[in-house]
Amino acid sequence: MSSVDTTIQLIRTGVRAGATCSPDLAEGPWVFDRQPAPSYGPGSSMGDVIPVGTPRQGQIPEEYRTASNEELDARIRAAKETLGDRVVVLGHFYQRDEVVRHADFVGDSFQLANAAKSRPNAEAIVFCGVHFMAETADILAAPGQSVILPNLAAGCSMADMADIDSVTECWEQLEELYGTEPDADGRVPVIPVTYMNSSAALKGFCGEHGGIVCTSSNAATVLEWAFERGQRVLFFPDQHLGRNTAKAMGVPLDRMPMWNPRRPLGGNEETTLADARVILWHGFCSVHKRFSVEQIDKARADFPGVTVLVHPECPMAVVDAADAAGSTDFIGKAIAAATEPSTFAIGTEINMVNRLAAQYPQHTIFSLDPVICPCSTMYRIHPGYLAWVLEALVRGESLNRITVAETVAVPARVALERMLDAKPGTLVSQVIGD
Repeated sequence: MSSVDTTIQLIRTGVRAGATCSPDLAEGPWVFDRQPAPSYGPGSSMGDVIPVGTPRQGQIPEEYRTASNEELDARIRAAKETLGDRVVVLGHFYQRDEVVRHADFVGDSFQLANAAKSRPNAEAIVFCGVHFMAETADILAAPGQSVILPNLAAGCSMADMADIDSVTECWEQLEELYGTEPDADGRVPVIPVTYMNSSAALKGFCGEHGGIVCTSSNAATVLEWAFERGQRVLFFPDQHLGRNTAKAMGVPLDRMPMWNPRRPLGGNEETTLADARVILWHGFCSVHKRFSVEQIDKARADFPGVTVLVHPECPMAVVDAADAAGSTDFIGKAIAAATEPSTFAIGTEINMVNRLAAQYPQHTIFSLDPVICPCSTMYRIHPGYLAWVLEALVRGESLNRITVAETVAVPARVALERMLDAKPGTLVSQVIGD
C-alpha cells in the first residue's frame, strides 16, 4: 500500500483518483517555512487562526530540500548508525511513514515521553511530533539530555487555542464568582484539568493550582480524581474529549457549559456557571472535527457489519454514532484483537489509518473521511528535517533544541506526576483512550 505522501503525489499528477483538502500538500514543508506570515501549513488545521509569536522554522540547507526520498532514507540510517545509543528517535502515530520508519519508538504523545525515559543515557531525544510533545519530553527527560524538534513550526492548533493569559483570566473570573473556600466536604470550588495536548505553561498552571494533566486514555480516571477534590472542573483545551468523557460518566450536558475566552464569564450567566460540573474550553482538534455522522451512515450502508472506531476528540454526535471511541493506542489494539477478517472504518488521522491498513491486510480498514487531509502540523516533519538534525548531531551540533524553563517545568512535573498516578479505571466503557 502506498504511503499517504506517495498517494498525494499520485493524486496531484492524475495517476490516481482521489481528493485532498489542499493541493499544497504535495509541496515540501520548507515552502511554508519561508512564507512572510506564520501558518499551520496545508492540511486539517490550515483554516485555524495561528497565534502571534508562534515559533518559525528557518530555511534548511538546499541539499536536504532537493534530496530524493531514497537519499534521505540512506542519510538518516547512516547518521543513526553513527550516533548509536547517543540518540533516540521518537515518532508519533500521526507522522508520515517516511519518518516513522526511522523511529526507535512509535506511540501517542505520553507513550513517547515515557519511552524517552527508558533511554536515560541517550544524549539527545529527537521527537518527531509537535511542539507540546517535545516540551513534555524535556520536562520528563534525564538531566543533560537534549530534546530536539526537527521542525520548529510543527505546533498544534488545538494546544494554541488555550494560552496561559486566557486561562489565567478565566481562572480569576471563576475565583471571583466561586470564591476559594472549600465546601463542607473539603472540596475546593474548581479544579483545573489540562489535556496532554497543551503547552508546558498550562501544565505548570495546573500544577500550581491543585490540578492535573490527562490523556484520553485516563481522562475518566482524572475526572474522578478531580471530582473528589473539587466541586467542578475547568477542562481545557479540547471541548470534545471533556464532553464525551464526562457524558459517559453521567454528567448531564446542561451542566457542561462552554467557556469562550473572548467573552465575559466565557459567554455564560452566573447561574449557569454556579450549577456547572465541567466547564469546557472552546477548543478542538481540526483533524477529528472533520468526521461526521453522515460519514458513519455511509460506511454502514456501503459495508454492512462494519465496525466504526473513532477518537474521543471527535464531536459528541460522532462518538455516539460509532461502535467505540478510544485513543490511538486503543484503536490499534482493537484491530489487532480481531481474530477474523473484519471491516473497520476509522475516525482519526489518515497516516495512522493508512498504516493500520498496511499492517493488517486481512482486514478492510479505511478512513471515514474520503478526503486525504493529514494533520497540518505533524506534516511539517519531513525526512529532510530529520536528516538535517541527525547529521548535525553527528557533527556535535544540537539544532532546534526545546527547553522548558525550570520555573515552568517544576509545577508542570507535579501535574504530570499526578496524571501518572491516575491509572485508567473501568467506570467508562465507551471512552477508553488518547
